[in-house]
Amino acid sequence: MTEADAKELKVREKQEVATEAEQIRPGTVYTPDVDIFESDKEITLLADMPGVTSDELTIDLRDDVLTLSGEALSNGEKTEKPLVVEYGVGKYYRQFTLSEVVDQEKITAELKDGVLRLVLPKVEKATPRKIQVSAG
Repeated sequence: MTEADAKELKVREKQEVATEAEQIRPGTVYTPDVDIFESDKEITLLADMPGVTSDELTIDLRDDVLTLSGEALSNGEKTEKPLVVEYGVGKYYRQFTLSEVVDQEKITAELKDGVLRLVLPKVEKATPRKIQVSAG
């Protein structure tokens, strides 16, 4: 391997959604990569959705199932020549089943720089607390 080969950017392929259901619209559907973090008070989910704008993003919650769907409509200006393209235009889709630990009324979402941040607060009874012991 030459030094020039070692300096080239490596393209990481996206994963397409694996589903047995038939699509009614043509196009590629991707599964967004996610990181999930938990604290005593909340669960935070970060989903990579490059190219998706807030206008093209839908977050749906029904029957304890949280569905993320969005669409990346373009990956650059028409006057630009692509050199490396690691994501293409297409749809994103992913679902999560929520437990009774999540306070579904207080979920918040923010989309910034292609990363969706969902904060899922825990219900009061699920948050840990210390119980004071009195001497008797």
